[in-house]
Amino acid sequence: MRLLNLLKIAYKAIVLNKVRTLLTMLGIIIGVASVIAMLAIGEGSKESIRTTISSMGSNMITIRPGADVRGGVRQDASTMESLKFDDYLAIKEQATTLSYITPMVNGSGQVISGANNWPSTIYGVNPEYLDIKVLGLQSGSMFTDAEVKSASKVVLIGQTVVDNVFPDGEEPVGQMIRFNNIPFKVIGVLEEKGENTFGQDQDDVVIAPYTTVQKRILAITYLNQIMASAISEEDAPEAVTQVTAILRDQHKLADSEDDDFSVRSMEELISTFSSTSEMLTILLVAVASISLLIGGIGIMNIMYVSVKERTKEIGLRMAVGGKGSDILMQFLIEAILISITGGVLGVILGLSATVFIEKFLHWPTSVAMYSIIISFAVCAVTGIFFGWYPARKAAALDPITALRYE
Repeated sequence: MRLLNLLKIAYKAIVLNKVRTLLTMLGIIIGVASVIAMLAIGEGSKESIRTTISSMGSNMITIRPGADVRGGVRQDASTMESLKFDDYLAIKEQATTLSYITPMVNGSGQVISGANNWPSTIYGVNPEYLDIKVLGLQSGSMFTDAEVKSASKVVLIGQTVVDNVFPDGEEPVGQMIRFNNIPFKVIGVLEEKGENTFGQDQDDVVIAPYTTVQKRILAITYLNQIMASAISEEDAPEAVTQVTAILRDQHKLADSEDDDFSVRSMEELISTFSSTSEMLTILLVAVASISLLIGGIGIMNIMYVSVKERTKEIGLRMAVGGKGSDILMQFLIEAILISITGGVLGVILGLSATVFIEKFLHWPTSVAMYSIIISFAVCAVTGIFFGWYPARKAAALDPITALRYE
């Protein structure tokens, strides 16, 4: 019953000073809303990165020439030619954890059809490439192993290339195009995939047999990279270990020598981007949390003012038998009510902000329940922490001095 009376008194005190209370809450409201919105953006970006990378082939493993160096270190040109066709054959024959594998060479150039042209990238691969990259065909068919062996001049093209070199809507399959003045027959059109999270257009591609690109366009004997797919996501780490061991043996590297190639799985890529995104989220939340601190200081200031204004009231309550603990609880409950109410309004504002961000700014967001729980917990702690000292000061007032206060 005593607690209920204290709640009523605290409620009346808050209602009597609506504007001042609302201004006091403002820091809490903004702080909570900012924390929820920032966490939602962070979680949304992590989910978006994972989804995008998984759509590119969650089991995918990429093998590139040159050591796995970071920080833009320039490597010797010869190390970038360390992958050979024999390496591809060795991996294909010896690796037991891979389901698909393809050599890859690529180059840039102009795709030309009649008077229309478009700058694009041509990828030289084998028929297993579509399974590795999880690509479907909108029309036509994939080239065969026989066409790879004979270095046939056939290609598959993405929707962006179709839109730019066949703008009048004619069927591309069966048409002739040129890539850097070399004629190719279009035998298939890839299903549209759109842009990925990194802003890369996944439909701006031309795919041809790797032998054709190697001999007729690039005139090289080495591979730009080898792409493979593990049997499952769980097998990806073992596949990376296997491939590394096979290539070290192929390149006759001593135990003391570093790899002259790099093997990366999509799981590593997901982990790298997720950790970067997590760091940015923590930074944003730390900045947003400053508003909560400012809100807490605002509560403490207002409670000090309230104690000063109501000194006579406090003295009167004590004179008629009110205990110091009752006065302490009264002011503490006021601070907590202000803080919790600000938290509720902050949650509503934060959720509204995430809807606005996703709908109008088209940023991926994902509201985590823990962000709301943490916000409420922080609000309660803020109310107790910043309300306790002014409440204790009120409870310690001498009744006689308080009644004489002007």
